[in-house]
Amino acid sequence: MIEVFITNITKKYQAKKVVKQLSNRFLEFKIDYDLNETALHFPCGHTVIRVEGEKISLESIVQMVRQMGFECQVMPDTICVKN
Repeated sequence: MIEVFITNITKKYQAKKVVKQLSNRFLEFKIDYDLNETALHFPCGHTVIRVEGEKISLESIVQMVRQMGFECQVMPDTICVKN
């Protein structure tokens, strides 16, 4: 199973820190990130964190990222359009 989360992380070092913390807490998951369009306001401008593994606790991941000071939510099935 793969879950995709969007965050308001804008710096590579921040994303690496978040992924490291998540990886230390959830050893059984493969976790990585992509810095996407960050010039737009969240949620259209966001960083993507991908989590791959069995029995992913969405709430635990969202809560942990938020405790680190970032916005986080499961990526919705919508398309953001630039104006």
